[in-house]
Amino acid sequence: MAHITPSDLFELAREALARAGANDTMARLTAEALVEADLQGLASHGVTRIPAYAAHLRNGRADGRAEPVIRRAQGAALWIDAGTGLAYPACRLAVERGIALAREQGVALVAVGNSHHFGAAGYHLQPVADAGLVGLVLGNAPAAMPAWGGKRALFGTNPIAAVFPRPGHEPVLIDLSLSAVARGKLVVAAREGQSIPLGWALDAEGQPTTDPRAGLAGTMVPAGGLKGTLLALMIDLLVGTLTGSHFGFEAGSLLDAEGEVPRVGQVFLFINPAALAGHGTYDARIEALVAAMLAEDGVRLPGAQRLARRHETAAAGMDLPDTVLQALYPLAGRG
Repeated sequence: MAHITPSDLFELAREALARAGANDTMARLTAEALVEADLQGLASHGVTRIPAYAAHLRNGRADGRAEPVIRRAQGAALWIDAGTGLAYPACRLAVERGIALAREQGVALVAVGNSHHFGAAGYHLQPVADAGLVGLVLGNAPAAMPAWGGKRALFGTNPIAAVFPRPGHEPVLIDLSLSAVARGKLVVAAREGQSIPLGWALDAEGQPTTDPRAGLAGTMVPAGGLKGTLLALMIDLLVGTLTGSHFGFEAGSLLDAEGEVPRVGQVFLFINPAALAGHGTYDARIEALVAAMLAEDGVRLPGAQRLARRHETAAAGMDLPDTVLQALYPLAGRG
């Protein structure tokens, strides 16, 4: 393991992305998001993603020159074209415009198309909570799970996250993928030569496996069985149709250096409590539910562990596997 400060890791990540062809904004926003994931202990969505991102930039699977553009606006709805660049600039624009629209209209829906992997879904919602709004984001992804009863990968793990602000407290943040675990955990396990628990993935023959490489070549187990598969279908339908993006089975794998542009998408929903029952009622009701949850020993709020880990690592720095940093240094031109 190697110790590194968040600021040093950010510069390393930004330089690696810039050298691969990302413009200044794309490199900066992507590096910020990935380092934040590592600060929160989400290694599968942290800087370990940079070698794949860099390969996509170099091989034309992501356009480092892209600037997100609002292609259509009607009432409280926007459609943003990410231009096949890395997703983070388009998601930042979606959040900024969605917050402004929800404050004015009470609600806003922003769809991002021609996009790419957008990291930890919940990361994008922190500004929404800071603005006192309820937020929801869902994204589709390249195929990794079969339809119920099938063996062929058809749906992505299709992450979904929601944030609920609390006055004077950290928000309630719910962030999950619809596979039993995020597929990125298999990538990390494969890189580190570790096995995975049964119940995470199936091999290419549809059999349970503890080998992460076999799981990556096969399919992910859906969370909650049939229900997880149906939720993945729902997200693929919502995102694929509203953003015009590829469905999971049409999008090339994000793990491969070469291939077609992924063209996946994201959909953001922003809700202003003031437009409905009002902030006073909202605040009282969420605190009533939180109090009921925390009255029982052993219960913690979703997102609380991530935030606690972030506070600790932001001050003390973080330890990353040597293999991760060794992969980044040459990409950043540091030998």
